[in-house]
Parts: sequence; structure tokens; C-alpha cells
Amino acid sequence: MTPTRRLSGLFASAEMARAFTLAVLVAVFGSFTIERMTSSVTLTTIVVLLCLLGGAILWVRREELSVLRIAPSSLIAFLGWALVSLMWTTDKSDTLAGWMSLFGFAFLAITIGHIRDTLQTVRALGDVLRGLLVVSLGLEILSGVLLDIPFAFLGIQGNLALGGPIQGIFGSRNMLGFVVVIALITFVIEWRTQSLSPRVAVPSIALAALLAVMSASPTVIVLAAAVGIVAVALTIVRHTPAERRTAVQWVLGALVAAALTAAFALRHPIIALLDAGSDFSTRATLWNTILDFVSPKAIQGWGWFGPWARGEFPFTYINFQLDDHHQSALNAYFDVLLQLGAAGLVLFLLLGGVATVRSWLVASVRRSVVYAWTPLMLVTLAVDSMFESFTIVGAGWFMLVLCALRAGQSRSWRENIDAAHTGVIPTLRTEA
Repeated sequence: MTPTRRLSGLFASAEMARAFTLAVLVAVFGSFTIERMTSSVTLTTIVVLLCLLGGAILWVRREELSVLRIAPSSLIAFLGWALVSLMWTTDKSDTLAGWMSLFGFAFLAITIGHIRDTLQTVRALGDVLRGLLVVSLGLEILSGVLLDIPFAFLGIQGNLALGGPIQGIFGSRNMLGFVVVIALITFVIEWRTQSLSPRVAVPSIALAALLAVMSASPTVIVLAAAVGIVAVALTIVRHTPAERRTAVQWVLGALVAAALTAAFALRHPIIALLDAGSDFSTRATLWNTILDFVSPKAIQGWGWFGPWARGEFPFTYINFQLDDHHQSALNAYFDVLLQLGAAGLVLFLLLGGVATVRSWLVASVRRSVVYAWTPLMLVTLAVDSMFESFTIVGAGWFMLVLCALRAGQSRSWRENIDAAHTGVIPTLRTEA
């Protein structure tokens, strides 16, 4: 066998696919620590090398792929609009750098989506998050108990002995809370699919729950409540006979609309109950200021940057007016509206909305509980986007693209086009 064939065989192997997936997940979810312990150049180099490796893997597996189904059209449209914003941005170099980061993480998610199935992805993510959460707890114990000094270079304040809040290796308590909710969903799905034995699954869930409490993040409570409600609703739908499932879906939809209306009407008591008044007040003031800067460029926005670039208008001026140093809009929807305008926000909502509907429909008719992972993850991303901008950068953006791709692989108009060429009629088998 020639060296070229051996190399192709290596890139096409299941072992390479698993190793690549683990490496990507560690780089994505550990990006803050990597950047703080080395530099942004090192993180960029790692992402670029992984993208090149992912490109090689996809090229070797090209016969398994369909060009039409490489990526959701809504994702392509959103990436395209962000790139087009180079035409009117206030800083072309920063916009290009922000877009390259957006594209890089999206490409890694697309690669994993094509070389790993849902269960394999869940198991790999569970393994990585278990390790990162153990490292987070270990460093918090070292900083807050054993040494009693903060690890400033990692953002760890050493408050564990005081009962929190803690940040782990993720930079902030809200990011830790976000990762912990992702971990909890993943660990429970692993357990339910019997991918883990109880002696591993139960300590994993307990660890994630402990870190969720110690993070003292108000968003964790909201995320946990939202995910719990959606999980119950999805369970009801999955156990409803097929002939009554549509009616149940509509009833649940009406209940969700009523709940959202009630939550908005009772927002002030809810905020007081969560003891998040100061946090919400800060966000409300920031969002009102952002709206003032949206109006001059309501359709196209100011150009894509991702995290707010230092020294760039309008971000610096917004912070100047508020006498603060925000690095994002603390809301993914407001951030997209500010940077890409109403057109970009519509594309962003289509990307997440279509993926959520598709994944929900698939999970409601498929017997395996692993199909519930995608809609639960998308709900987590959608709810968290109301309080943070994690979904448009780094791990949050990676998860959004991965879930959107996963949802599109089961229900997509591209299946009909593929069927025209193959003669196979695409169906979604109902497993009641």
C-alpha cells in the first residue's frame, strides 16, 4: 500500500474521526483557558490547524457527502451577510478577523456533524465536559481552599470557600453556568441511552449540579427551568399516539405562548425572586442605549465584529455613555441587530428557529431519546441568548451550527433533491 493510500485510510478511519472530535471539543470549550495561558495567536493557530485537518478528512470522505447537504442554507446566508458587511463596516480588518473566527468555528462544527452521528457526538461532548468540569473544580479548590489566592490569569477569584460565585476555567460565572447546563443535558442523555453506567453518570450529573449551584449565576435558574419545561413537553409529545400528536403540539404551543406572556407581565417579581435586579437593570440600560445606535443603520448594522472590538465605533461610544466596559451586548439578538441590522437578525432567527422546529419534529417521532439532545440544546442556546452573547462566538456558536446541521440532516428540502437523483423517496419513520 502506498503512503498516500495509508494516509487516506488514516484520515477516513473511525479512530481519526473520534480523535478529531475530541480535539475540537477541547479547543472550543477550553478556548478561554488556552488563550489566557498562551495567547490569542496560539488559539488561532490551533483552530486553523484543526480546520485544515477537518478539510482533509472531509476531502477523503467526499464520496460519502452530498454538496447540497454540506450546511444549512440559513447558515450560509447568515455567514454571507456577515461577510458582505465588509462593504460598510467601520474597520475592515477587524470585521474580516471576526468573520474568519465565525467561519472557523462553523467549519469545525460542520466537519463533526458529517463524520459523527448524534450519539457519537453526545458521548464525545460528555467525555470532554466531564474532564473540563473536573479541572474547573480542582482549580477552584486549589485557589479558594488550599492556597487561598486568586488565579487572576484564569479569571478564578478563589471564592469557593465563601460559597461562590466561581468561574472555573471558563472566564465568568455565567459562562460556567451555560456550560454546566449543556453538560447536564449531555450527561442525562448519555445515561438514558445507556452510554454510561450509573456509577459514572450519577457522579457526572452531581458534579455539574454542584458547579451550577456554586456559579451563583441567575441565568442557570432560567436555563434549567426552560430546559425542564421543554423536556416535560417533549416527553408528553413522544408518548402521545401518532393520531393525536398534532393536536397536542398545538396545545403545547398555546401554553408556551401564554407562559411567555405571563412571564413578561410578571417580569419584575420574577427578577426580584431571582435576586437579579442589578444584573437586569444593567442589561436593560445597555439594550436601550444600543437601540439608539441601531436606528441610523437599522437594516444593515455597523458591520460584523463578534466580541466588541476595542476602539471601534459604536462599541467604544456605547461604553463611554454608560461609563462601563462591556465586551458584548449581553444579548445575542441585540448584538446581531447592532452589528448586522434587521436583515442579519432575521437570518439569525431563521437559523435557530428552523433548526429548533426540525429537531423538535424529529425528536417527537423517533423512539431513541438521543434525538431529544438537539432540541434541548437549541432551547438552551435560544434562552441563554436573551441574557448573554455566547451564541454568536466560540462554544455557543459552535453548538448552534452543530445542532442546526444535525437538525437539517433529518428533515430538509435537500432530501427531495437527493431523492430525484437517487430514486429513493425520503421518509421520516414514525416510531411510536
